[in-house]
Amino acid sequence: MTRSSVQGEDTQEGATDAPEREEAVRGDGDNGVGGTEGGPDAPRPRGRRRVLRWTAVVLAVVLAGTAGAGYLYYEHLNDNIKQDALNLGDSKVAAPTPNAAGQTPLNILVIGSDARDSEENQHLGGARETFGATPLADVQMLVHLSADRSNMSVVSMPRDTLLEIPKCTDPDDGEVYPASEGRVMTNQSLGHGGPGCAVATWQELTGIHIDHFVMVDFAGVVSMADAVGGVPVCVDANIHSRDSGGHGSGLKLAKGTHPVKGEQALQWLRTRYGFEDGSDLARAKAQHMYLNSMVRVLRENATLSSPNKLRRLAEEATAALTVDPGLDSVKKLYDLSNELRRVKPERITMTTMPNRYVGARVEPTEDAEQLFRLVREDIALDGRDAKKKPAEPEPPADPAAPDDAIAVQVRNGTRTDELGTAPGRANTVTGLLVDRGFTKAVADPSVLPSEDRTVIRYPSADLEGDARRVAKSLGIPASSVKRSTDVSGVTLVVGADWREGTAYKAPESDDRTPESAEALNGADDSACMHVNPAFTWS
Repeated sequence: MTRSSVQGEDTQEGATDAPEREEAVRGDGDNGVGGTEGGPDAPRPRGRRRVLRWTAVVLAVVLAGTAGAGYLYYEHLNDNIKQDALNLGDSKVAAPTPNAAGQTPLNILVIGSDARDSEENQHLGGARETFGATPLADVQMLVHLSADRSNMSVVSMPRDTLLEIPKCTDPDDGEVYPASEGRVMTNQSLGHGGPGCAVATWQELTGIHIDHFVMVDFAGVVSMADAVGGVPVCVDANIHSRDSGGHGSGLKLAKGTHPVKGEQALQWLRTRYGFEDGSDLARAKAQHMYLNSMVRVLRENATLSSPNKLRRLAEEATAALTVDPGLDSVKKLYDLSNELRRVKPERITMTTMPNRYVGARVEPTEDAEQLFRLVREDIALDGRDAKKKPAEPEPPADPAAPDDAIAVQVRNGTRTDELGTAPGRANTVTGLLVDRGFTKAVADPSVLPSEDRTVIRYPSADLEGDARRVAKSLGIPASSVKRSTDVSGVTLVVGADWREGTAYKAPESDDRTPESAEALNGADDSACMHVNPAFTWS
């Protein structure tokens, strides 16, 4: 067996007596444990997205909190909870501006670790050769609770998303993990000092301020599923997730609806062989169905009023979690669970970050930025919000330099899939800037990007004020000013929304959730997974 230190890949043979480790975050391909077709260059089903396992249970940990006020003050529950620093990066994202009622949204990063650091985790996760290895962030999803607590949005990030991991410093030993050289898989962020580096990475990518994180491992998934007494799931035919080569999660269910718990629940959440076309998209659908069902169990199941049930749930939830210092007590977790439980299932929307393939990996698309913007601006993903005016951004830390001292590169990004580049746009806009006092503005004809909207990018915090000043002079909204390490200075890209004329008019804001986010409503209780005929039994 070999493991690549660059790509973080591994293989496993003969793992037929433990739940499937899938291709997982340490490897590629769509062929499960021990597969031979899933190398780095293997093609993957078109339009399908690699998705995060355990998503449903991990979110349910947060939703459940510690449940049961009668056990809130047991000191040993507090001792169960492990904690780590919230943000290991150097840059910070300002907290959102409170609404008229003084309320602010709440953003929680939920992380599922693939750690093989115990016998139980090793048995559940398989991949024996990775025991004790640096854990990876097998699940990453952002839970956004609206400022008025009326709705909740969940954004999952595919585990093999390519992005830049910022410099992170481990507060325990002072070890500095340099920023990645170019883009790497997002799951590696957990190994750069802990969950606080995953938080820093998300904030760099999305511009979303993250208030807390919650992390759980394999064993935590199973213990939480057991604690709630089972979650109903549905299949439209008999299913056994195991192929002739021994690949599959091992899930075996008869047609119909059944409560699953413990290891069987983990099998459900990890099954790909046997659901629909065998893609990660099908697995994501099964995870979302499970989440919807589990939320309803937590809200409606009368058995949870039993003191023994509540006590067990409290014990399992606290033992399963690693949290930031802001959630380091039972009372804080309970208060958080109460906040989250105020949202009715029909106002919960689960999505996957829109992405496209880059070889065997994926990267965020323009639709992903649209999704991030909706979260930043606290716009409900279910489309039921009244129109909101975006809040004014915080003033930059460094004020702008004088206009005649600000260097600006202007690029022509007006090319689209249907239209060629509009000639002369970089020169025209450069002329506008020079006329308005930005005498160091220059056109850059060497780069012809493609941008739907005009955007101004800057590489570091000390240039944010300059970038915003340029935007204001041209009437470009502050929301179109972006920090990016892809540029070396303030860079204005004239987009397809400004192909002619000298006056920029920002297009109307589209506040709809992109179709590519594959939104699923939390109240959908009619879903039933379609079983691939090749994986059925009689």
